[in-house]
Amino acid sequence: MSLGEHLVELRNRLVISAAAVLVLAIVGWFVYPWVFELLKRPFEIAANDGLPASLNFRGVGTGLNVRLQMSAYVGLLLASPVIMLQIWLFVMPGLHRNERKYAIGFFGSAIPLFFIGCAAGYWAINQLVPVLLSFTPQTDQVDQLIGYDEYLAMLVKTMLAFGIAFVMPVVMVLLNFLGIIRGRTMLKAWRWIIFVSVLFTAVMVPTPEPFTLLAMSAVIASLFFAAIVIALIHDKRHGVGKDDELDDDEVEDIGTPSDLDEDDEDGR
Repeated sequence: MSLGEHLVELRNRLVISAAAVLVLAIVGWFVYPWVFELLKRPFEIAANDGLPASLNFRGVGTGLNVRLQMSAYVGLLLASPVIMLQIWLFVMPGLHRNERKYAIGFFGSAIPLFFIGCAAGYWAINQLVPVLLSFTPQTDQVDQLIGYDEYLAMLVKTMLAFGIAFVMPVVMVLLNFLGIIRGRTMLKAWRWIIFVSVLFTAVMVPTPEPFTLLAMSAVIASLFFAAIVIALIHDKRHGVGKDDELDDDEVEDIGTPSDLDEDDEDGR
């Protein structure tokens, strides 16, 4: 295909993706009341814990703006498989057979993991909101009025953060299959994987109970270690050993300056 044909193909894929988002955003407009009830559940949990708060729609047009935003988010979320399919159909003709196999495995595992991560992000919001509301002084002179647009932005960012965190192990496996990073290199960073998993969970899900922290950290860390195991198996099957990568603690002996001088004299 020529450059112009590639651009036409890209345009067609973008049009199909945009049309899917638009159609499913219309669906999101009609399911808005149900989604609204679902998303306000964290505040119901906080109220049951004695932390009442009111969602506030500031401004005359805020309600319409929030409904449009939520419809767009729902449409984008529901249309993500269609978008992934269009990306696949665009890049597939330029891939070799083994690269197509890797790409199918990547998309086939990344899409469900992303949705699972988004669900984990929603669960994290249910734990996060009551903790954040508990810092507000509970007195008669203080009312907690939460802007719904701000809450919606925080919810989307949290769900995206967990979705990306759940997809990152798949990206690591893909980089290994493409020969960019070795399994042993990833294994050396196992301490950082555990530390970052615990830190990420502690920041995103600040619950007072240690069980939730450990359980969620274990889930995220296990995904990364599963990626390392897959990478090590792949390296072993393809004959990638210890000598195929440079260790930081291994230094090649190139000889002393005097040895080099003696070699030069012998060569003369």
